[in-house]
Amino acid sequence: MTDPVSGGLAAKLGYTFHDEALLKRALTHAGADSACSNERLEFLGDRVLALVVSENLYRLYPGEDEGALTRRVHALVRWEACARVAEDIGLWEYLVLTRSESAGGRARGPIMGSACEAVIAALYLDGGMAAARAFIERMWEPMFADASADTRDAKTLLQEWAQARGPAAPIYTLKTQTGPDHAPRFVVEARVVGFAPITGEGGSKRQAEQDAAAKLLAVIAQ
Repeated sequence: MTDPVSGGLAAKLGYTFHDEALLKRALTHAGADSACSNERLEFLGDRVLALVVSENLYRLYPGEDEGALTRRVHALVRWEACARVAEDIGLWEYLVLTRSESAGGRARGPIMGSACEAVIAALYLDGGMAAARAFIERMWEPMFADASADTRDAKTLLQEWAQARGPAAPIYTLKTQTGPDHAPRFVVEARVVGFAPITGEGGSKRQAEQDAAAKLLAVIAQ
């Protein structure tokens, strides 16, 4: 792990933190320190990101109806979009992870996506909406501008893939629900015929299903 304060992360974020401990918490995965993890920040960052993304899409696509805008929002706030931004700024090297998590693999994308949301929350708490909005608008700008982007979410794509190959639809099973009411954590298993089941995680059942579907699509594409 590279120290985020001395390691240049502030320059990549375009913001200097007053509370450096807040930034370090945003970079700490629950597996490494459950008492001081980024899970609550992830919850908040997801909401801040959704608001800023919604504002920008409302302005950029005045001819689209509610349904089309909703699909765009879902595409731009899901973990794949957040992980893309996290990769762009090299966030991985700053994360506090367990030894097994630091190896990356299939878990790297969701971990990066969650950390990016937590960083957005840290920006919001330390510098207000202006700091969070400046980062989001700068880093999401290429995705805002892509009017041809596939706005279908992972569950929709997996459903369409399964329907094209037979009558059996994907099956989602809730495996665990942990954490307090204000910051729950869901683990859901996704299963399609011909492939081993894969689990996904999220702060809601829907997020966990989307995570599991995305991971299963990644395996199918190999």
